[in-house]
Amino acid sequence: MSRKSALILSLALLATATLPSLAQDSSEHLVVYSGRSEGLIAPLLEQFVTETGITVDVRYGSTAEMAATILEEGENSPADLFIAQDAGALGALAAAGRLLPLPSDILERVPAAYRSPQNLWIGLSGRARVLAYNTTLVNEATLPASILDLASEAWAGRVGWAPTNGSFQAHITALRVLLGDDATRNWLAAMQANRTVAYDNNRAVLQAVIDGEIAAGLINHYYLYPFLDVNPALPVRLYYFPEGDAGSLINVAGVGIVNTTHQPGLSQRLILYLLGRSAQQYFATATYEYPLVDGVDPDPRLTPLNLIAAPVIDLSDLADLQTTLDMLAETGVLP
Repeated sequence: MSRKSALILSLALLATATLPSLAQDSSEHLVVYSGRSEGLIAPLLEQFVTETGITVDVRYGSTAEMAATILEEGENSPADLFIAQDAGALGALAAAGRLLPLPSDILERVPAAYRSPQNLWIGLSGRARVLAYNTTLVNEATLPASILDLASEAWAGRVGWAPTNGSFQAHITALRVLLGDDATRNWLAAMQANRTVAYDNNRAVLQAVIDGEIAAGLINHYYLYPFLDVNPALPVRLYYFPEGDAGSLINVAGVGIVNTTHQPGLSQRLILYLLGRSAQQYFATATYEYPLVDGVDPDPRLTPLNLIAAPVIDLSDLADLQTTLDMLAETGVLP
């Protein structure tokens, strides 16, 4: 999302979708603000409506827009729940006192690393930041030990990224948390000077790697698997930076209950549904994300979460998007 759009709180531009009404009791109704796309989350919510009879109205937009809208609406927000594409926006609402604490029977379903330390939000699915590389252009033995090494001469003009993408921006925020603002700013400037190629989104970055336009690109892990379903022989692999490097961030899509809700019990029921076996299996098979609940396995082609040497970080600390956007603009990464 652009710097400008991050500041726009235009409710008029946000689409509203209403799922089928089956509830016999009109009070059994939820309003969900979703930063996840309609195509991804609507099938799950429709299934929830079918199984429970609880009606659900969903307002869709980008995660940053939805979080900003809840903050702007204040105590008049109609939202019961906020579903976010990344943990940073949930952290922002938590810091503003806009999320209610979750009960232990919800929290205990997900490992502590993927939920709020203050019990204010919980992850629904995991996504890993990776370096996708073309195996005909990159020898595995030459892969860098750190994301910081991509600014070296060896990678000049050979790497792609998607600066307007929310996941990329959350990753840069993580670098700020892990390395500090000065080190992150210097790395961004070095990457820019190293002729790193900007694309519109993660999928475009991956397509450029597949086509050999660039040797490697920074993306979320799950973008590769739809391509492999069509052509398993594609010369592309995913690389996880080792030893807790900042390049191997594991972020989550998650959910929190907005403090203006009049339906905390129903809101918890929806969260429990999204953490249930069928919903978690949906994340594993439909989106190739990591399920976060024990007993539900990810796609067998994925590197297991416990084998990824991810950096240790409180995902709530990814809340400061604006400073990241300012830094990206300052270094010329964003126009």
